[in-house]
Amino acid sequence: MDNSIDERVKEMSGFRRALLRPELGAGIGAVFVFILFLTLAFDSGMFAPAGVLNWSTVAAQFTVIAVGACLLMIAGEFDLSMGSMIGFSGMIIAILSVPLGLPLWLAILLTFVIAMALGALNGWLVVKTGLPSFIVTLAFLFILRGLTIWSAILFTNRTLISGVGEKVPGDPIAWLFGGKILSGLFVWLAERGVIATFTQGSRAGQPVIEGLPMVIVWAIGLVVFGHLLLTRTKFGNWIFASGGDSQAAAYTGVPVRRVKISMFVLTAFCATVLATCQVTEFGTAAADRGLLKEFEAIICVVIGGALLTGGYGSVIGAFLGAIIFGMVQQGLYFANVEGSLFRVFLGSILLIAVILNTYIRRIITGEK
Repeated sequence: MDNSIDERVKEMSGFRRALLRPELGAGIGAVFVFILFLTLAFDSGMFAPAGVLNWSTVAAQFTVIAVGACLLMIAGEFDLSMGSMIGFSGMIIAILSVPLGLPLWLAILLTFVIAMALGALNGWLVVKTGLPSFIVTLAFLFILRGLTIWSAILFTNRTLISGVGEKVPGDPIAWLFGGKILSGLFVWLAERGVIATFTQGSRAGQPVIEGLPMVIVWAIGLVVFGHLLLTRTKFGNWIFASGGDSQAAAYTGVPVRRVKISMFVLTAFCATVLATCQVTEFGTAAADRGLLKEFEAIICVVIGGALLTGGYGSVIGAFLGAIIFGMVQQGLYFANVEGSLFRVFLGSILLIAVILNTYIRRIITGEK
């Protein structure tokens, strides 16, 4: 009698399941980076409340776009136009609200509609033509960047439009992107000496942290949304199936085309969220905003354990990848290390994380 247990029903230990988690490499990388900068920059203020807020804000910016890129990559596609969409969306908001004089809230809403429609067009072209998303979105990368520069010059004869900041105060929805929350909490903490206050100038006595930037709130919200969508819904199963084997998924009734197009729309939405946060915070739109952000988003996702071939990944992993980004970028500054080494360090972390993920997965699953 054969007493062997079928691998499909064999129980797996919690430790073994943990090793198979896609975010394992990113988690190890985040701990390593944290310890590294804790050692190199402990006395620099990097881990003081203001310093933590500084690199957390940068990490949040990466997180916003990494969530969209993560879900799209799990669905088996890429969007190389994401960085250009950031610059394009920011410029459209500025053009509609400054030269054309529309209320800022209306400019923001119209920009979201335009951006998401372009995202849908991206997805439709990919599923309709069967062309690789790499090619289609690479074309849109240049199209959107060119339209951004052309439209800025057309309306203002410059590639930077200012004046948006003057429309932010009192706008009904601009605060959702450029505002800050929990200001009262930080005042309360400053009064009790938990966080520092300014000691001179017009802001003497005020806390060094005015509030939590809304980009952090958006980042947390998108991570929670993406994680629940991926792990708790039927649509999340469809995303995995579409990226794992789209043809087999279609045969079993998964609406693969709708899933992929929806993920392109979500990617455009995430890019526009970041663009709106930047425009409302800085009060300007620049044609070069978002440059190379598409690659940074993809790197966050890959560090987070997602496979380039689709069908495998984790929003939490992408979030950890974004934290690594933020800590490294700002940590080099706090540690007085040459800033140009940021991408060298990042590339090294990327390579280590990918190798570690692949190696551990092969050991556990028995792959060769």
